[in-house]
Amino acid sequence: MTTPDPSLSAIMSERRQLINLAYRLLGSLADAEDVVQETYTRWYAMSRQQQDAIESPGAWLTTVASRICLDLLGSARARRERYVGEWIPEPLPDRTEWISARLGGTAVDPAERVTLDESINMAFLVVLESMTPAERVAFILHDVFCHSFAEVAEIVGRTPAACRQLASSARRRIRTSQQAPATPAVRQAGIVRDFKQAWQAKDIAALISLLDPDATAIADGGGLVSAVLRPIQGSEHIARYAIDIASLASDMAILERTVNGQPGLIGQRDGVTVMVMAFDVAGDRIKHIWTIRNPEKLRPWTAGPQH
Repeated sequence: MTTPDPSLSAIMSERRQLINLAYRLLGSLADAEDVVQETYTRWYAMSRQQQDAIESPGAWLTTVASRICLDLLGSARARRERYVGEWIPEPLPDRTEWISARLGGTAVDPAERVTLDESINMAFLVVLESMTPAERVAFILHDVFCHSFAEVAEIVGRTPAACRQLASSARRRIRTSQQAPATPAVRQAGIVRDFKQAWQAKDIAALISLLDPDATAIADGGGLVSAVLRPIQGSEHIARYAIDIASLASDMAILERTVNGQPGLIGQRDGVTVMVMAFDVAGDRIKHIWTIRNPEKLRPWTAGPQH
């Protein structure tokens, strides 16, 4: 009987941390999983002697995964320019709302692999999208994962001082986007519930009252399903569009769900999730709505049964 390799469990225990890091860097669970697989492939491509010579396998894995992400972020810009319509980060369900493996099934709860905190709410991920790849990597590694600027410099190939500047610039972008104080989750949930009820009742006045006058609504169909290709601006335009959708999609059940750690809505047809909506609430008004309809981004919501 072969004795288990004690280093194997230590190496595999880093997996969740790497998924957490790669999802925040890329805004896609599918891409994050590909990055982690590639990182492990590179680890196992080394000889045992090479592996043993690495002082901290965890740090090695983090460095490699971060560099792969940095390369991907560079090429993602070109890919997103070719993307049909608007690109929105991939939404995640909450673990308490996920039935993972059925008897004999192999479904894995994605929320078990990604720690849900404020660094993955949709508004935060959307701001990350506006950053340069180097800014995003420096900020996430330092501010979210608490790596020193010396460690960040090693990963991004800049000086520690340059990395400090990158993180500072990223912080400014986040501060600019978060001018209003955070609305408590219970209040957010109430506003999202009111929006759902007004939407289902096709009550245009109620919808307009829940939306910030300068609100923005963005949809992501990826060219695979119908979705409005450009952002919709202004409370009245959004309310009218929402009512048009409600009339067209009368067979869709709208359910309250946690989306990326915050109150959101999903749309289901015959028990299958076909739409996920994330909200940014400032004060008592909805400032942004992100609607993800691209089926490739809804896999975490459709791989297992929903309540």
